[in-house]
Amino acid sequence: MNAPVSVPRVADFTCEKKPASGSRGMVVTNHPLASAAGAQILLAGGNAIDAAVASLFALTVAEPMMVGILGGGLSHIRLADGSHVVIDNLSTAPGQATPDMYECLSDEIGKQRDTRGRENVVGAKAVAVPGALKGWCEALARFGTLTLADVLQPAIGLAERGFVVTPYLSNCITDNAADLARDPGLTAMLLPGGKPLQPGMRLVQSDYAASLKLIAAEGPEALYGGKLGRALTDYMANNGGLIDQADLANYKIELREPIRGSYRGYEIIGPPPPSSSGVHITQMLNILEGYDIGSLGFGSTDAVHLLAEALKIAFADRAVATADPAFVKVPVEKLIDKAYANERRALIEMGQAKSWTAGLSGGESADTTHVTVADAMGNVVSATQTINGLFGACVQIPGTGMIANNYMYNFDPHPGRALSIAPGKRVFTSMAPMMAVKDGRLAFALGLPGALRIFPSALQAIVNLIDHRMSLQEAVEAPRVWTEGGVLELEEAIPEAVAQALIARGHKVVRSPRVAGGMNAIAFNPDGTLTGAACWRADGTPVAISGGLARAGARFSI
Repeated sequence: MNAPVSVPRVADFTCEKKPASGSRGMVVTNHPLASAAGAQILLAGGNAIDAAVASLFALTVAEPMMVGILGGGLSHIRLADGSHVVIDNLSTAPGQATPDMYECLSDEIGKQRDTRGRENVVGAKAVAVPGALKGWCEALARFGTLTLADVLQPAIGLAERGFVVTPYLSNCITDNAADLARDPGLTAMLLPGGKPLQPGMRLVQSDYAASLKLIAAEGPEALYGGKLGRALTDYMANNGGLIDQADLANYKIELREPIRGSYRGYEIIGPPPPSSSGVHITQMLNILEGYDIGSLGFGSTDAVHLLAEALKIAFADRAVATADPAFVKVPVEKLIDKAYANERRALIEMGQAKSWTAGLSGGESADTTHVTVADAMGNVVSATQTINGLFGACVQIPGTGMIANNYMYNFDPHPGRALSIAPGKRVFTSMAPMMAVKDGRLAFALGLPGALRIFPSALQAIVNLIDHRMSLQEAVEAPRVWTEGGVLELEEAIPEAVAQALIARGHKVVRSPRVAGGMNAIAFNPDGTLTGAACWRADGTPVAISGGLARAGARFSI
């Protein structure tokens, strides 16, 4: 990665966190206890895959609003030999699901997924077939070095002993108290005495600890055919859900080849459909490559305008083209072709915002988590995982401590569209576990939560690093923008003068305290050291490892 140099900035800002530097490993997650769990595994001799899986299990305890074994996601793995693979353990629609299973309320931008009774948001009918546990176990079996029981120990300890609630977790509980109160288990766990857990209180999850111990003993079959699975399907049958034993038995992960693009001498590598990120980040970078973004200045009117127009183009194409490739023919080669980007770029007007339609034929929830892990051998994991909404469907499976996802919200509830519901169809996602390579060497890996705002935010971090020559810490903390064609959201650090100039060009600007969630990243420096960074938007914490064992042959003498 290029060393940061002085470049023009219209939007200036001060980083709230400090990076970490190490030489023998790095774990960056959105909770300090999960970062500690991954570091513990690295120090015990595990590799990056072992550490990432341990961190994810720990996050299911410490970030129960974001991630769980009943969720799904993507893990982008770079092995020590330089090869890449994406493990797709995204959730699927149950076999009993139908395109018209929800009553739609609107087709306006931003409201397409509104349904009567919020049945695709809360409750059993919102739950899709879980893939998280299967995917994490598959990653460990294929690429890890430790046992499942080994990597589960930190999470089991956290669940049994409990941990101190952070203000962030407390705020999430408070913001969703009404939905959480619908479920007896979540009420008892998170709303003791009818009030949200407060910062500094201890959260113990005994039932969940027992479930994790069962998984340590039986492996993923505890869910996909055993006691935990029966508890899930019994709850579904009794509460209007659709998941049955056949759904669990038939669930399979997918191993996918990543999308590869190029941008100013970097190879940009990300996940393929049904993820939007690899395709549409490449598409947007191809469009932006025709401009000298760096010279425009970070946060300038021109720079933000170009980002907004590129985002609108990508979202217009995404709506008709990017879905589960087993159900929809996705024109990947067309979307990532630089000639197609040239066609789209030629239609951009610098002085005027435009409404974009798809150039070819053919709303997720905002709460997810991300881990980025590197070891001393050259293995790297960038993994984004989620139960989708805050606390998923706000359903806890009785007696297990498991919180169910609300992944059905990711489908378009209107029939006859690329993203419509179909039995067995994989949810589409904006997850963006991205990596960049320069001159054959890995330069950086990053990712974040934030639903529809994920891949646009990852794009901006890549532009920050390459065009604006920011440090890693600056790149993840820099103010962000977002639009899918309606309003243009600007974080508060974007100057008001820029906001007014964008309004004059026709953008419908709104101020936002936060666009997407807590990004974390690792940079791979030319001297062999690693830099880890996490931003202010979550409890993200980098843990670096340096030093090592004694010199060979060393003896202690008096």
